[in-house]
Amino acid sequence: MRDLPRQLSTEQLAELFEGRTRFVELLAERDDPLEAAPEAIGELDEAEKLEALNAHPAIGADGLSARSAAEQGAEAEPVVAAELARLNEVYEQRFGFRFVVFVNRRPKAEILEVLRERLERPREEELETALSELVAIARDRWERG
Repeated sequence: MRDLPRQLSTEQLAELFEGRTRFVELLAERDDPLEAAPEAIGELDEAEKLEALNAHPAIGADGLSARSAAEQGAEAEPVVAAELARLNEVYEQRFGFRFVVFVNRRPKAEILEVLRERLERPREEELETALSELVAIARDRWERG
């Protein structure tokens, strides 16, 4: 397990966050970027927050990065995969951004339950949760190497 860094490059952060976004650029300017992430999120406007979330791949999607594929684990049963795809679409229509969850090696059937629960939340709460999950994913990625 790696310690949190004092500084990360834009390229390193883009890998951790699945793309070069305004959020990544703000983090690259800071010491302890993963610690400073909540503060940086507070500096983003709504469009920049959505850009950061939408850079992340949808859970269960095709064409994932090698890192995302490994994190998401084995293929889900067809009925679970179909329901994930359906609820991902419902989520994006309801909230206007991608569903982001720190899978943490949980099975897709368990993530399906998380998705159902989060669909019931108010948009502001869900936006905050999704951004927090995005940072948790990046931290885990850094610590695991």
